[in-house]
Amino acid sequence: MVEIFDRNQVTFVSVTQSFNTTTSMGRLTLNILLSFAQFERDVIGERIRDKFAASRARGMWMGGHPPLGYDVRDRKLVINEVEAATVRMIFERFVTAGSATMLARALVAEGVTTKRGKPIDKGAVYKLLNNRAYIGATVHKGKAYAGEHEAIIDQALWDKVHSILQESPRLRAKNTRRQTPALLKGIIFTATGAAMTPTATKKGTRLYRYYASMDLIRNRPTGETCGPLRLPAGMVEDAVVGEIRRMIRAPEIAARTIKLMREDSPPVDEKAVVRALGEFDQLWAALYPAEQARIVQLLVERVTVGESGMAVDLRHEGLGSVLRDMMTPRQTETAA
Repeated sequence: MVEIFDRNQVTFVSVTQSFNTTTSMGRLTLNILLSFAQFERDVIGERIRDKFAASRARGMWMGGHPPLGYDVRDRKLVINEVEAATVRMIFERFVTAGSATMLARALVAEGVTTKRGKPIDKGAVYKLLNNRAYIGATVHKGKAYAGEHEAIIDQALWDKVHSILQESPRLRAKNTRRQTPALLKGIIFTATGAAMTPTATKKGTRLYRYYASMDLIRNRPTGETCGPLRLPAGMVEDAVVGEIRRMIRAPEIAARTIKLMREDSPPVDEKAVVRALGEFDQLWAALYPAEQARIVQLLVERVTVGESGMAVDLRHEGLGSVLRDMMTPRQTETAA
């Protein structure tokens, strides 16, 4: 309030007490009172911080939003078994995947959410994996203490996760790319019919993947219309996946797929098929590299690369198989 008075050039005079900020003695008295008030606030703050630190050292829950996997009862953290299963699943899948980005994509596609119902993105995955509450600890200013609550994650699984996290993100991303199978192995050819096989070269610590024509590898003579003899793997794979997505969205593809599925199994829910086709992008983002390679092998008959561009021949019966896999969980939930 005094600061507001000063900004507006207003003085304060007390009628019942001899207190007048228009005089030097009044201003001195005011400053003394303000100093004592600030001192009292500082002492109170120190006492609260000391009390908080002592409570943390005893492992007590000091309030706030409980992490996923726990609820608060009687001012203590207790395990929420349903959420705890999700936490364990995330830790175990991170050990398998080794990539927070891939795991986050899969969790978003599967509809896994945080305690507040928001999608679990990469940042939320890292925050969850680094939360020492899951091994029964409390943390105060970087120092961990044994908590009063039960652990959700055992020490062995925690150590596995953090041995992976200790690697740099670039190194983990590179390892993930190295483990990525060649999506187009066995189905990509040049315009002259020569197969293109996956190859790789290494420069320093970087790995470069390609698809090279067998004519080039075996030094066979080629014609002028054979097209490119070597292509960057990432570029051509992205182009093929983009073409698959474009073709799947075409209405005639949906009609042809429904017809083929009806021939195999007459009761076909057309709306469910169209809905599943529309969700293909979400499915693709949730798949691990090996699963993506399997889907491409099911959906693509042949990829032909020539001077004029690239042609992708879709395997329609394969699309029906993929759609059945996508629709099965939904049908099961509906029946339940």
